[in-house]
Amino acid sequence: MNKNPLWKTLLVLASLVWGVIYAIPNLYPDDYAIQVSGARGAISVTDAELKKAQDALDTAGIAYRQPELGEKGITIRFDSNDVQLKAQPIIKSALGSDYVVALNLVPTTPEWLASMGASPMKLGLDLRGGVHFLLEVDLEKATQQNLEIALSDIKSSLREAKIRYRQVSIVEGGKLELVFRQESERDEALAIARKEFPNYLIEKTSSDKGELVTLQLSEARLREIEDYAVSQNLSTIRNRVNELGVAEPLVQRQGRGRIIVQLPGVQDTAAAKRVLGATANLEFRLEASPDAGVGTTETFKFRSDPRTAVIEKDIIITGSSVAHAAQNFDEHGQPQVNIKLDSAGGKKMYRVTANAVQRRMAVLFVEHKERIRMAQENGQAVEKRDRYVEKNIISLATIQSPLGNDFRITGLDSVPEASELALLLRSGALAAPVYFVEERTVGPSLGQKNIEAGVNSMVIGFVLVLVFMLVFYRFFGFLANIALAANVVILVSIMAMLSATLTLPGIAGIVLTVGMAVDANVLIFERIREELRNGVPVQSAIHAGYDRAFISIFDSNITTLIAAIIMFAIGSGPVKGFAVTLSIGILTSMFTAVVVTRTITNMVYGGRKLDSISIGSIKKAVS
Repeated sequence: MNKNPLWKTLLVLASLVWGVIYAIPNLYPDDYAIQVSGARGAISVTDAELKKAQDALDTAGIAYRQPELGEKGITIRFDSNDVQLKAQPIIKSALGSDYVVALNLVPTTPEWLASMGASPMKLGLDLRGGVHFLLEVDLEKATQQNLEIALSDIKSSLREAKIRYRQVSIVEGGKLELVFRQESERDEALAIARKEFPNYLIEKTSSDKGELVTLQLSEARLREIEDYAVSQNLSTIRNRVNELGVAEPLVQRQGRGRIIVQLPGVQDTAAAKRVLGATANLEFRLEASPDAGVGTTETFKFRSDPRTAVIEKDIIITGSSVAHAAQNFDEHGQPQVNIKLDSAGGKKMYRVTANAVQRRMAVLFVEHKERIRMAQENGQAVEKRDRYVEKNIISLATIQSPLGNDFRITGLDSVPEASELALLLRSGALAAPVYFVEERTVGPSLGQKNIEAGVNSMVIGFVLVLVFMLVFYRFFGFLANIALAANVVILVSIMAMLSATLTLPGIAGIVLTVGMAVDANVLIFERIREELRNGVPVQSAIHAGYDRAFISIFDSNITTLIAAIIMFAIGSGPVKGFAVTLSIGILTSMFTAVVVTRTITNMVYGGRKLDSISIGSIKKAVS
């Protein structure tokens, strides 16, 4: 009785070895480092920049380790955070504004572990430090952009229907105003507007200007546009952060039009803004024809060089119509970006480009920026934020044939620029501008204090539990302690493999898991002692203890697991961190408390005739 088959024993041993291997990387702390990359994808980092950075550090007498030039740029390691912070402005000054000099933390996991996919747990903002942003979505601009697209669409519809108009414009109050000379033209336009713009309140009037048709967004449509703008921006920012590999960021909506972004492991706000990607949109427009009127065109500079081009004011589509984008190469080996539009964007693109073959189409990169200046108010200096829009051409290519859902952007300067553009398009354009209204840095020293406090609480609790189990249950308490240690190791290894983020509430979850694992063992051991008191033979008591206590253990753990799943589903931030750790801990504690301890018990006691066992105050002899 109480003998394990060989396969089960080997499975338990393999699980423990696996847990140890994948938990080991957590013993290797990250190195403090500085990472240098181009401010834009087109700017590359070479050995020359690495030498400049090294020379600047040598001149300043700052010690550094392992300077490397890799695919992502330059990485230079330092012995402490203080040295890292001193080195950053020196490298910035040496390289200039064309390069981003960001603080970073570089893993030191041995190569043999990394080759097996082993890596340390990711730490949350409260443990690792990082940056916290509060962004505000410009909801008025979201409405304005919707009106501008509608303006372009209705102009195209009127031209296709060959309806002459005096003027089509956006007027005060968020309205579209169409001006005609004759009532017949106005009535024809009215019929088209009612058919193509069902979400607008449409009226016809007469005034000194002429015969008018006005279109105004309904309240329901306004709320829909605002909600879409915030939701789309939330998704876009989350996608950009994920594409760029920031470990477990927090990106969530706050209130009507604000978004919180937390990036663990990043201490430099300027670098973090670049990680978020350009807070920009894209516009696709045709190059103006030589006979185009001045009022229908605009002149823009190229983003990568001082050239300019004259572009039509009408927008074909924006980046929000792009469903997918990927960097590739054309038949001459030059970089390009392959674009796939959604169905609505594809129809608009085809309708415009079918009549524009052999003309050139521009892709405009539209950035909404803030300029901070100091001004005097009531004799005091106050900070003023001036918002402005900057538009530059990133591509101007000839349309070879009508474009539909699939086409390509060529004329890009380099592979990095094509990759950056594809990333921007793939992750989605912002539906409305966002502005940074709050920036806060959480230093790694605060994170270290949190780690020390959390680890100390876990160690104290763990030691007290170990002592209690040894004193109260003797040898079986020793088995429970082995299971507890195995539980923590396997829990850590699973969290590392799943790339789950450990937060301060997560450490609380580990402490709770330790308590629940002990609770399971206590149920088993008390059941064994009860059987022994009733005069049941030792082997039968052990067997009954594990079998009959399992239902109670399963019941208590499954109800806690359901509660953890609900917390994860409806909670956010710290609550999710606690729920993830607790959920994984429940599963590992059931495995270690039931399977691991039973395996060890069977290896020690199984198949033998026993007169007594050491399980606390009862050492029952079999008569």
